[in-house]
Amino acid sequence: MSRAMIPSQQKLAEKLTILSDRGRGMLTRIYNIKKMLGNPENKPAFLSDKNLEPVFKYLIKRFPNIDTKSGSLMALNNIKSEIVKSLSLYYFTFVDILDFKDHVADLLTTMDACQVFLDITLNYDLTRNYLDLLATYVSIMVLVSKVEDRRVVLSLYNVAHEYLHAQGDPSFPRLGQLVLEYDQPMKKMAEEFVPHSRVLIPALLSLHKIYPKRNMPAEQMRSSGILSLLGEPAKIMNVPNSEMIQCEYISQDSMERWIIFGFMLCHQYLQEAQAWDLWKTVLQSGYIVQLCRDEVLHIHSFIVSFFENLKGHNLSKRISEVKDLQHQALQTAPAVHRERRKFMRSALKELALVYTDQPGLLGPKALYVFQALSFARDEIHWLLRHFDNPPSKRHNIKMSQEDFIDRQLPELLFFMEELKGLVKKYNQVMQRYYVQYLSGYDSVLLNQLIQNLAHCPEDESVILSSLYNTIAALTVKQVEENDLFDFRGVRLDWFRLQAYTSVSKAGLILRDHQDLAKHLNMIVFHSKMVDYLDQILIETADLSIYCFYTQIYEHQFKQCMEFPAQHRYSVVFPMICGHFMNATHELCPEERHSIGTTSVQYAHWFLKEMSDEVNQVITAVCEEQCLLNYKLLPKHSASSIQQTVQKNKKKQDKKKEKEKEAEKPGDESVRKNRENFTRMDKLHMALTELCFAINYCNVIQVWEHGFVPREFFLQHLENRFNKALVGMMMYNPETSEIAKPSELLSSVKAIMSVLQGLENYVNIDIARVFNSVLPQQTQPTDSFNGEKTITANYTNWYLEVLLRRVTVNVGQIVCSTNQKAFVSLPTESSQQVFFAAEEYADLTELRSLAELIGPYGMRYFGEKLMAHIASQVDELKKLVVQNKDVLYQLRTNFDKPEVMRELFKKLGNVDSVLMRMTIIGVLLSFRGLAQEALQDVLEDRIPFLMASVRDLQHSVPSMAAPKDLKVVNEMASAAGLPCNVDPTLVVALCQQKNEYKESDYEIACLLMVFVAVSIPKLASAPSSVYKASLEGSVNNCHCLAKAINQLAGALFTIHGPGDVSDRLQEFLALASSSLLRLGQENDKEAVRNRESVYILLDLIVQESPFLTMDLLESCFPYALLRNAYHSVYKASAADV
Repeated sequence: MSRAMIPSQQKLAEKLTILSDRGRGMLTRIYNIKKMLGNPENKPAFLSDKNLEPVFKYLIKRFPNIDTKSGSLMALNNIKSEIVKSLSLYYFTFVDILDFKDHVADLLTTMDACQVFLDITLNYDLTRNYLDLLATYVSIMVLVSKVEDRRVVLSLYNVAHEYLHAQGDPSFPRLGQLVLEYDQPMKKMAEEFVPHSRVLIPALLSLHKIYPKRNMPAEQMRSSGILSLLGEPAKIMNVPNSEMIQCEYISQDSMERWIIFGFMLCHQYLQEAQAWDLWKTVLQSGYIVQLCRDEVLHIHSFIVSFFENLKGHNLSKRISEVKDLQHQALQTAPAVHRERRKFMRSALKELALVYTDQPGLLGPKALYVFQALSFARDEIHWLLRHFDNPPSKRHNIKMSQEDFIDRQLPELLFFMEELKGLVKKYNQVMQRYYVQYLSGYDSVLLNQLIQNLAHCPEDESVILSSLYNTIAALTVKQVEENDLFDFRGVRLDWFRLQAYTSVSKAGLILRDHQDLAKHLNMIVFHSKMVDYLDQILIETADLSIYCFYTQIYEHQFKQCMEFPAQHRYSVVFPMICGHFMNATHELCPEERHSIGTTSVQYAHWFLKEMSDEVNQVITAVCEEQCLLNYKLLPKHSASSIQQTVQKNKKKQDKKKEKEKEAEKPGDESVRKNRENFTRMDKLHMALTELCFAINYCNVIQVWEHGFVPREFFLQHLENRFNKALVGMMMYNPETSEIAKPSELLSSVKAIMSVLQGLENYVNIDIARVFNSVLPQQTQPTDSFNGEKTITANYTNWYLEVLLRRVTVNVGQIVCSTNQKAFVSLPTESSQQVFFAAEEYADLTELRSLAELIGPYGMRYFGEKLMAHIASQVDELKKLVVQNKDVLYQLRTNFDKPEVMRELFKKLGNVDSVLMRMTIIGVLLSFRGLAQEALQDVLEDRIPFLMASVRDLQHSVPSMAAPKDLKVVNEMASAAGLPCNVDPTLVVALCQQKNEYKESDYEIACLLMVFVAVSIPKLASAPSSVYKASLEGSVNNCHCLAKAINQLAGALFTIHGPGDVSDRLQEFLALASSSLLRLGQENDKEAVRNRESVYILLDLIVQESPFLTMDLLESCFPYALLRNAYHSVYKASAADV
């Protein structure tokens, strides 16, 4: 006598839970195998070996009865180890699927034997897990039939196994049978499910109570007020009155898979009205059904093929009905879903706004959140499936691309994330509400329902009592103290109770106590609101499907960035990357890394593109501001002044038409109405929208990585700002064109003003950007890309272009002392003047330069300039060494005019010495202007610090220790203060090596002699004429004053015993005696500019901190100087 089957001992709840989870894992693994074997790059190399093709054909032909001793397979013996190693994962996945199939068949048979009754509105967990298991089982078997080379893979492994172990794998015979039987999977499963239909059909028919509500057209949804919190204001605080609360947010995709696969397996029941209604509605809703991820079925064609293969059932009518439904789906479904997405956008936006304003409503109206998320998620899944799998052209139906290319989809995605964010942010609000609801209402009603039970068996009574005691003991204090809630036991107990009370001979039959079942379903939902929020959000709003539709994902993002109205929602794309890991399963750990890497790469790419887009808009705004700022430059006031002058003249003939006045700065801001959208308005609108996206969230978590959008943006902004600064110089090395420092400074200030305004849009510290980028422009190269900076480019231009033209093109550019600038002179020759020197090298421009590149940049500039001087000094030393004998004699015979005259004639390279000294003088004059400009800037920026530097410089005596004096001088020089001896020049000259047998001191002394006796030679040069209006000579020989003093100070500080003053007195004596001899010259050509050279002697003394006018008068009559100045100024006045 067989024992009676006791339902409580069958553990139906536990088996369904475990098998459902294992089925999802198996589905993931077979999906990955199909993808890998379908891609030549991923599958094992030997499967693509053409030499093994005869072997593969033999295996396919003989499968599964393969003679491993056949000579056709001997080629496999050499690679048997590689085959086993490479194919073991594939092979054992099929073995696991076989094992899974056995367990599913066993469980379904047990449920048939227990005569389980399934109704999703009553025993929700039991029914849902059963239907999920059914859909997963069907999907696995269909995917198995779609795996390429499955017969070859299984056969290869078995043969290699036999070669290695002298026997085939024990699972292979059954696997072979599985592959053969499920070659047409639906046909085989339809035969298997004949006895299971008594359990399956009631479960499917129970969906009739919920599926039509989920598949309403948008207009009906709108009119019914579904998802509207504001539709009935009086009931806004009431909990939704639903008797099947967990059914409200079931995935529509899941229900459609249950219905399609269920009725395909039990197609005989399609004659019933409810079954046909469900079948028809589902097949009209779409034409693509998901198997796993992006593996789909063109479902109508699949059903037609299945029905055609069923012989003896006379299904021609059903086939024609499916074809008609396919035609309807192709024609109407895209438009229906497009309108539904429009409705969902407005509905989710309304919910997000209301919940943001009144987060307390998340308590009573929590169901609306999960309904909305589930509805929206289903629409997105539908769009992805159908967009990626267009229908065959043979249907001759023209599909509208507008139904699939949804430009406003980012808005829908964004409000899904917004709702999720609100639930996570206010989870304690929901916990507090539902803990009180469970203990204050649910437990009381449950107790009443238990008391009303006429008869309750012991097992069921224990479970019900345990449920009541658990929820009745809850208190708000637990929420306040952040206690960890865990109601998994409660939910599993209810699941077990469903299994016990849903069998035919149960002591407590659930169908007879529907109030109890519905209330317990309600309690389960309320418990999930306390401890299961993260999981329920994944269940209703997971968008990890995008990981497998990356091309569409990229397309939607690019579309979003092209549509300004959707810019603010662009942040949702990197946020969705955080969902990708939800697609993984613990039974397939090997894919975690690849999916995780994909998610991180896409999040990085999205944020980079967003940052680039914001930076492009900022760049455009900066360009506009720079243009406006450019109009305000002083040089553009000339036209306005000219117009004013013309108005003050006599009135012109009235008949003459008035000239159109030029547009004045500020006119662009005048508006006649608000509808005229200027380019600047559009840019600011785009900037506002994009900055909203950047500022939306602090951190985006993606696979154990944290992306901070604002930091991403800041890094790109720094890079862009750095490039913009150099770009605005408009430096062209080929044509030597460059922007004036004052104009560049004006543009930089305009850009900084725009960037400071960014703080109104994004919560960032823009000062950090300035502090990061601007100091780098004071260095020769930046740290971003190692490219040249403003400092490097201006240094190169001033030294290689401007100052080279000053020294090479003698007479074209003069260093003007009174104008404190280098001035271009008008030339009579046809030689083209490329630029006006005063526009780049006056005190105003150099102040701008100092403000741009700062003390560090000016120091670098000075070092490079001194390096040029050092190279000239090196050449001068060579000339001195060549003439050392004559110079020794000149030095000792300065008081013998005739001897000096004869010795001077023996000197060589006099012109070269004067030229090189003039070059040094020009460079030092420019250095003096630059230092003065730097001092002015620093006096304005750091007056107190400058006062301290000046006091320190003044308080350190000249007789102090050389080391102390050097430090103070370097500090003063870096601040732009003048020093008796330029420390930068000293450093540059110290780096020179003495290559001569004479000492450096001797060479320095002889150099001063050489210059002193050569000065009279300048009188014969026509270009030595002194221009009073410029306070300088045309050939810049007046710059010799600075060159002589600075060089003497530096050389004798380095090489001498500190006798700078003595050596300059010697120089003065030599120079004055040489100049006095000019009065005895009879050659008028030799003395044509004698007065100008006399003035040079005075300038040398004025410039020198070591010489005085008393010394000058002791060796050179002041009357000569006075007459020289009179003569020169009189000649200059005559020229004017």
